[in-house]
Amino acid sequence: MTHGPRTSYIHRLRSPGRPRIWLEVLLTAVSYWTYSLIRNAVPEQRAAALRNADWVWRTEHALGIAVEQSINHTMNSVTWLIVTMNYYYATLHFIMTIGVLIWLFRSHPGRYAAARLALFATTSVALVGYYLFPLAPPRLMNGGHFVDTVLVHHTWGSMASGDLKNMSNQYAAMPSMHIGWSLWCGLIIFALAATPWVKVLGLLYPATTLLVIVSTANHFWLDAVGGVLCLSFGVALSYGWYAALPYRLPRLPGSPGPRVAAAGDRVGRRPAAAPSGPSG
Repeated sequence: MTHGPRTSYIHRLRSPGRPRIWLEVLLTAVSYWTYSLIRNAVPEQRAAALRNADWVWRTEHALGIAVEQSINHTMNSVTWLIVTMNYYYATLHFIMTIGVLIWLFRSHPGRYAAARLALFATTSVALVGYYLFPLAPPRLMNGGHFVDTVLVHHTWGSMASGDLKNMSNQYAAMPSMHIGWSLWCGLIIFALAATPWVKVLGLLYPATTLLVIVSTANHFWLDAVGGVLCLSFGVALSYGWYAALPYRLPRLPGSPGPRVAAAGDRVGRRPAAAPSGPSG
């Protein structure tokens, strides 16, 4: 008994093809809408979230890493810097993530599907964390003495502060998708950018995001660890499906099997044609 057609169909599914823009726009919009709907529908469980925040804070003290309060107060004392961080927190994770998706779509279509799967899987598994471990951010802790920088400086920003707080789940801080998404962006930029200084900026982006989420009292250090674990799951799932990390897949669909991206693999540069020879 042969399974040829079925095997061929599964093989096609697992072979990255050229993405279609209308499908990708629709898929991204529906996925983010679904993520936001489910995230905000998770019961806020205020009492449990505050208890968990106290536990995280005690754990960080025991580990000797509970310096978020000092960072929050220090950054808050420099008005222009903390205001910039407020806007960074509110906007850049959307701008950068969408920007990297567009860049992959246009310049690395053969790697797009695998990278997108890693991102979507990362985001999906984060919902499990929000449901199982409701967590108050540091700025909402009882007696935490953290500064809610959006409220203090009256900046437009976090959906979890000010006039917008009723539109978002206040207690979905673990894991931090600011870290999950920014690390996804940073690693892709580092792996695929042809220019060294762009690679460096790719690594600086998640590092800066980590400083911002702590400075604005929106997350603990351990929330960032949760984001890294979610991304690890997403990358593992993508690897299991495509049998390669995104950067090891061909830049163009239909090119020969997995390979390491070369520094000369620049935007718009096509691989050299194979030398012609006798057939058969």
